[in-house]
Amino acid sequence: MAPSGFREPVAIKVEKQVKQQGRKTPNIVLVGFMGTGKTSIGRRLSTQLRMRYVDTDDIIERDSGRRISDIFSEDGEAVFRELESEAVRKVSKLYNYIISTGGGVVLKEANMVELRRNGIIFCLTATAEEIYQRVRHQPHRPLLQTPDPLTKIRSMLEERHSYYAKADYMVETTGRSFGEVMAYIKRVFAKSIRDSR
Repeated sequence: MAPSGFREPVAIKVEKQVKQQGRKTPNIVLVGFMGTGKTSIGRRLSTQLRMRYVDTDDIIERDSGRRISDIFSEDGEAVFRELESEAVRKVSKLYNYIISTGGGVVLKEANMVELRRNGIIFCLTATAEEIYQRVRHQPHRPLLQTPDPLTKIRSMLEERHSYYAKADYMVETTGRSFGEVMAYIKRVFAKSIRDSR
C-alpha cells in the first residue's frame, strides 16, 4: 500500500493491472513510419511493464532466413508485404506483448483488423525532417535507397497519412523524449485496462 500522498509510478500501476488481468491482457501495438521510435519505445516499454516484446520484422527475417533488405531487393515489396501479413497473423494471437511493426503494416486493412483483435494500436509520428535525421545513417532502410530521401519520406508520409490515422491513438514523438512518449502510452494503456473491467 502506497503511503498517503504518494503517487505510484504509472509503470508500477500498469504492471499491477497486467498481473490482475491474468494472461488475457491486451497487447500494446506500435505502428508508424520508419524512424518514429517503434523499436526503441517498444523495448523500453517491455522492460518497464514486464511484458514480452516482439517485432514483426524480426519474425519475417527468422521465418524466411533472410534480411528484410534482401527480400525487398530480390523479390520486391509485394512479396515482403505478404510475409509481413503472415507475421501479423502470428503475433495477433498473442496476449501480454509489446508488438512493434514495420512502417507499411498499416497499408493492408486486414493487418489492422488482426492487430486490433487483441491489442490497442498506437501510431508513433514525427515530422519528415525529424525522421530523416534519425534514419539518414541507416543503410538497411530499403525504401530510402533514393537520391533524395527527404523528399521520399515526405511523399510516403502523405500517402500513408490516412492509413496511420486508423490507429486507436496518435503519438507525436518529435521533440519528445522516450520517457515522455512512454508515459503517455502507459497512461492510456492503464485506463484501457481499467475501463475493460
